[in-house]
Amino acid sequence: MTKQKGKVYLVGAGLGDVAYLTVKAYHLLAQAEVLVYDALIDAQLLELVPSDCLKLDVGKRGGKPSTSQVEINNLLVKHCQQNQKVVRLKSGDPFIFGRCTSEIEALKKADCQFEVVPGISSALAAPLLAGIPLTDPVLSRCFAVFTAHEPEALDWESLSHLETLVILMGGRNLPEIVHQLLRYGRSHLTPIAIIRWAGTPQEKIIIAQLGNILEETAGESLSPVVIVIGEVVGLRRYLQSENID
Repeated sequence: MTKQKGKVYLVGAGLGDVAYLTVKAYHLLAQAEVLVYDALIDAQLLELVPSDCLKLDVGKRGGKPSTSQVEINNLLVKHCQQNQKVVRLKSGDPFIFGRCTSEIEALKKADCQFEVVPGISSALAAPLLAGIPLTDPVLSRCFAVFTAHEPEALDWESLSHLETLVILMGGRNLPEIVHQLLRYGRSHLTPIAIIRWAGTPQEKIIIAQLGNILEETAGESLSPVVIVIGEVVGLRRYLQSENID
């Protein structure tokens, strides 16, 4: 019998905790022959793959050593061409700052089959688990999600006028974020939430205002965090569940 042709699944792991993994992702992990995973993946997820699955840690965490994107692309193509079922496990959702374009281009160029499997993005889940709604009929009729990894590339004047901002990869540049928003007219009293390790036992939430958030986070590790800025942060006291501190 001819072995089934290889295929690569670009899978979103969500927040990292197994509890927030999709059912489809769970089944794909259980069948994986090769697992190529990022550094922010919860170690419990590695226990879901078969014992003989080849596990390849490619890093991809800010400031830490990681495998180059070209090498990752080559790994995916190589194992797919060896007729293996490959799971490329990414934090959050693959198409939200997941850098999938390069991997998909490499797979298509090599005529490899692939499928993208959505995951729950921390941009949506972290505020929810913290009791912060991103929309509200009065306080927030829209919200923007962006990464502050390169703050100099952002249009801060436009962003400052939006009611609610959700910022990923912004912990290291928090001083610049605060500076730019205040510079373009955001009030010092604007509520801000820093959500670290959302949806995990290590979760920590800091609530403050733009004017004092740098003091409140002095000495804190701010990676990985989701930052929420806007009046909706103030709704947390009314909407959080009883088991939230």
